[in-house]
Amino acid sequence: MDASTLSPPLSDAGRKIPVSVLVVIHTPALEVLLIERAQQPGFWQSVTGSIDAPGESLAATARREVAEETGIHTGTAALPSGALRDWHLANVYEIYPLWRHRYPAGTWKNTEHVFSLEVPAGTAVTLAAREHRAQVWLPWQEAARRCFSASNADAIRQLPHRLMPR
Repeated sequence: MDASTLSPPLSDAGRKIPVSVLVVIHTPALEVLLIERAQQPGFWQSVTGSIDAPGESLAATARREVAEETGIHTGTAALPSGALRDWHLANVYEIYPLWRHRYPAGTWKNTEHVFSLEVPAGTAVTLAAREHRAQVWLPWQEAARRCFSASNADAIRQLPHRLMPR
């Protein structure tokens, strides 16, 4: 799905576009990185974030959000671009009322595109302190149970099957 076809008119400058990515970061052993939201203690999640502009690709959004929220950069010798996988899966969900003020007036749904990123065990994480307060690497089953978001938990539960060779 092309993100540009999903973007609303930009009548509300400075507001978030309701098209986002969810990036499940994991090791080859399927340990999953979860990060805790700074302003909502107990809200554990994978990397998420909205496209910045209608022309930004979903993959570029995923790479940018991973770098901003965790300090992990793709497209390097240690972590090639191919480590980021687009699942070609989109979830449409209702935006929590707590966060609707960030979007154009009347926006209440978001379309979230799912990606995964395999990183070597022991990959260092540097959190964006304004956004997240803690991190944890967990076995995928435990990570799915800890997520506050149903779509995030579902994505983590799909991880072993999505990574199987076809």
